[in-house]
Amino acid sequence: MTGALTIDQLSASYGPVRALDGVSFTLEEGSITAVLGANGAGKTTLLRTITGLVRAVGGAARYEGVDLTKKAPEDVVRCGVAHVPEGRGVIQELTVEENLRLGGLFRRDRKDTRVAIEEVYAMFPALGERRRRSTYTLSGGERQMLAIGRALVARPKVLLLDEPSLGLAPRITTRIMVLLRQLVSDKRLSVLLVEQNARSALGIADQAVVLGLGRVVLQGVAATVAADENLRHHYLGY
Repeated sequence: MTGALTIDQLSASYGPVRALDGVSFTLEEGSITAVLGANGAGKTTLLRTITGLVRAVGGAARYEGVDLTKKAPEDVVRCGVAHVPEGRGVIQELTVEENLRLGGLFRRDRKDTRVAIEEVYAMFPALGERRRRSTYTLSGGERQMLAIGRALVARPKVLLLDEPSLGLAPRITTRIMVLLRQLVSDKRLSVLLVEQNARSALGIADQAVVLGLGRVVLQGVAATVAADENLRHHYLGY
């Protein structure tokens, strides 16, 4: 495997508070890396710094040799990196179809954007049935599917997901996790998965990175991390 995304000594701050402090790891091409840790560990800040929503104060996040921290968020999307933020991030006033079209906003190939939208409907039939409805009418699970689908319309090579299981019923969480594994297999996506539900994330991930107070506490094979009982109790809460 080759590295799809290399995080190199990445640091970020909110005023005097250092939220990320020299974080380094590699997301391998065609794999899932789970980023785990307690609230306040720096997980969301990591994704937001990679995509330019938070300015890095040190280090780099390189994709195909390009430092994404030097790019505007829309240019990060053009580079092939899509971000599904915590809380779904869909626009409730718009229809399902209109939200999906936003995923192709920065694409030049309008014809393929239409193809990508139809692929999302095939992947999530419930969205296809509701394509003309306001997003406000969707369930929490359907909104999460829409958020992921909108990101896929951009045809990314790297997908960053922030807490996709947040607020979802266990059966919907399982469905989302199975979907992510399928996307990696079928579309050769590389996925960086931030999750509070460590058990679910480790169940589908290839690698795991555990953060604590903005620093990497441990990184390694996901199955090995899951088997470390002391680590699970201390950092992952199960």
